[in-house]
Amino acid sequence: MPDFEKKSEEREYTRNVGQFAKKLTQPNVGLYNHLRGISVVNGNLVNLPTNLREFIEENVSLCQPESIHICDGSEQENAQLLRLMQKNGTIEPLPKYENCWLARTNPADVARVEGKTFICTQTRNKTIPTTKDGIKGTLGNWISPNDMQEAINSRFPRCMKGRTMYVIPFSMGPVGSPLSKIGVQLTDSAYVVASMGIMTRMGNAVLETLNNNNEEFVKCLHSVGTPLNGIKSHPHWPCDPERTIILHRPKTNEIVSYGSGYGGNSLLGKKCFALRIGSTIAKREGWLAEHMLILGITNPQGQKKYIVAAFPSACGKTNLAMMNATLPGYKIECVGDDIAWMKFDKNGQLRAINPENGFFGVAPGTSYKTNPNAMETIFKNTIFTNVAKTPDGGIYWEGLEDEVPNGTVLKDWHNNDWVKGETKTPAAHPNSRFCAPAKQCPIIDPQWESPEGVPISAILFGGRRPKGVPLVYEALDWDHGVFVGASMRSEATAAAEHQSKVIMHDPFAMRPFFGYNFGHYLSHWLSMKEKSNNLPKIFHVNWFRKDNAGKFLWPGFGENSRVLDWILRRVNNDDSCAVKTPIGYVPNKTNGLNLDGLKENINLDELLDVPRDFWLQEIEEIEKYFEEQIGTDLPNEIRAHVNNLKSRLINN
Repeated sequence: MPDFEKKSEEREYTRNVGQFAKKLTQPNVGLYNHLRGISVVNGNLVNLPTNLREFIEENVSLCQPESIHICDGSEQENAQLLRLMQKNGTIEPLPKYENCWLARTNPADVARVEGKTFICTQTRNKTIPTTKDGIKGTLGNWISPNDMQEAINSRFPRCMKGRTMYVIPFSMGPVGSPLSKIGVQLTDSAYVVASMGIMTRMGNAVLETLNNNNEEFVKCLHSVGTPLNGIKSHPHWPCDPERTIILHRPKTNEIVSYGSGYGGNSLLGKKCFALRIGSTIAKREGWLAEHMLILGITNPQGQKKYIVAAFPSACGKTNLAMMNATLPGYKIECVGDDIAWMKFDKNGQLRAINPENGFFGVAPGTSYKTNPNAMETIFKNTIFTNVAKTPDGGIYWEGLEDEVPNGTVLKDWHNNDWVKGETKTPAAHPNSRFCAPAKQCPIIDPQWESPEGVPISAILFGGRRPKGVPLVYEALDWDHGVFVGASMRSEATAAAEHQSKVIMHDPFAMRPFFGYNFGHYLSHWLSMKEKSNNLPKIFHVNWFRKDNAGKFLWPGFGENSRVLDWILRRVNNDDSCAVKTPIGYVPNKTNGLNLDGLKENINLDELLDVPRDFWLQEIEEIEKYFEEQIGTDLPNEIRAHVNNLKSRLINN
């Protein structure tokens, strides 16, 4: 059959099943529990709110699953799903630990697929800034409503045939919190259900909230898919990588994902809901949904402040969120390591919740040396994906070399023999993950589930900058702080093998996650100053500056508590510890940073230097980026800060 005829047939089929779904919304109890021969194996459709029932029925008719399972979030249900996945070969137990499991994906399904991730709006400019002629936009991908519907029509009809459709009611944030939002994900993956049970608050409590308040919810449809040729190269991990696509429709709060069972492609509460759809809801409602950790820090006097921080990948985000402070008398507690939803309360105080319920962390590089608190978190009730397995039923990845003796024969992430000290390929995939409950973290903050959120005193931006950028500096005011976030850059390895490292733009550490036009996003951030006279101070940190020999100038890790100490002093309006430079306030070299007890010799002159020539080049790069990628959508306030920084540098 020619391709265009096949697509036409699919469209006709979709119209027919859509009409059938409308009929199913009539009050017929028999139909509710047995839709065209599809049995409800857990839960009852009759008891669901009308809008949720219609959402399920429409997509049952489209995807044609064998059965429906309405998730209740119970331990019994989770145990049943784990047994099912073990039977199917999707996971295997890790007997060295308590209730821990290992999944190995199809090697074609191992990472987030940014190039196949789209935002659907009526016009392109609602999603992506109007870039300079001939310049490819890098701040999101747009798809038209017609093309989005065509993508759905060509993939989803009958895609769940022979499988169970799981209905996952979940809350992003504590159930019932005024800062939380509810979603419902339909999926044919038990792995997704078990992972969402860790990463979100999921089950009957959410259904009760929907029932009692008749709330709207974010509609999430996901299928691992069925390849067109019908061949499943890895039957334990069905997927359709050739046709994978992730779609977002902000206007109607919809997420549609097809073809991948992995990570943020399939756990739709994470980046898809928490950031892309979350940021569009936040714009409409006047709050912020950000790619930020949240931590609490208590000083020796017992004063506690909360901080949020946005860093690109490989910049120490999780390590900071779970840091063991080396500065005597300081204590760090973790509220969240990845996402912050922030809203001003009636008193003008910015408050934040962690909308997630777990940690979905990159495994390689995590160790007792780099992040002991993460290691203490992950050895019970955790799902590991694409890591290696030791002979005694434990886990291994690059970074744990001290834990396993040379010559040990492990199973790598492909389930092939891998010999420590001999095999040259990585044992674990570079994007391998652990999915663990946040409540298991030994330094989880007592207020991490506070319904009203924790009060935020400072916002940190940061990146991996080997040259020119000081250890820490403070923005001059709120608008300047928004400019600092917009101009974030970080060292990253170029996509092409063997190329040297390059400095990449990653504004607000949100480059792959904006739910709408970045120029409009900047305007939204700028508008926050109208909501409060008590705005958090904004800072930029850089743990990664190097000397001319390529050696790090700052020891990092727990010593970063010394930087947080300075930030707290600035939050408390201590003017004696800072000096003003063209880029903002930096620590005074005589009494700014508390270096008591620090074993390393620190070259403060170099670490805190603001080299004029470097920054003149930096502002040229930033201005070029703004002109090419944001163009006429760049707010005038940000354009003014470009010119003001130039002027300060020239006249300094």
